[in-house]
Amino acid sequence: MILLVEDNENISKGLKFSLEENNYSVLVKDRIKTAIECLTSDIDLIILDVSLPDGNGFDFYEDYIKDKNISTIFLTAKDSEEDIVKGLNLGADDYLTKPFSTKELLARINRIIKKNKRNNIIKVKNISFDIDKMEVYKDNEKINLTSLELNILNLLFVNLNKIVTREMILEKIWEWTGNDVDDHTITVYLKRIKDKIDEDFITTIKKVGYRIDG
Repeated sequence: MILLVEDNENISKGLKFSLEENNYSVLVKDRIKTAIECLTSDIDLIILDVSLPDGNGFDFYEDYIKDKNISTIFLTAKDSEEDIVKGLNLGADDYLTKPFSTKELLARINRIIKKNKRNNIIKVKNISFDIDKMEVYKDNEKINLTSLELNILNLLFVNLNKIVTREMILEKIWEWTGNDVDDHTITVYLKRIKDKIDEDFITTIKKVGYRIDG
């Protein structure tokens, strides 16, 4: 599913038609407020305008999209070198300025989608995480983890080489379960995951959080 966030009706209608002609499912939103509600695991890629009626696409990306690791293409009339560099430095996959070629945009979308399909299995040392199937393997043997343990491990894997803070994990557990857990619970869950996988696989940063290096 592609989420198109664009307030120009002519552009959004034309792009939706072209994308659907190329067998993509498309969800169109013209406001940040309504787009926020669509940031789920069903979204494979976001095409995002920068100048929107209720806010700035750069801020929307940084505040809501970046941590979810959803591939994003900025599609905007902002064509200055400063804006292009800013968009790419924020972490977006691509930046295309208006007016644009629909064929070129489709080529860029196809490239990102294909790249993401190749990256859906993340392997570090002898541990493999299949993000699509939400399955973990150690030396090609499946490891049985609870749903919450899998979600926590997934959070660590998609933030490879970055510290995932204890506060972030607490917030995510609230999103996933609706349960308000305490800091001690995080320690318990991570110990269970480490025991099942490998004690040395996840690095603990004392009083800060956890990290997987790879």
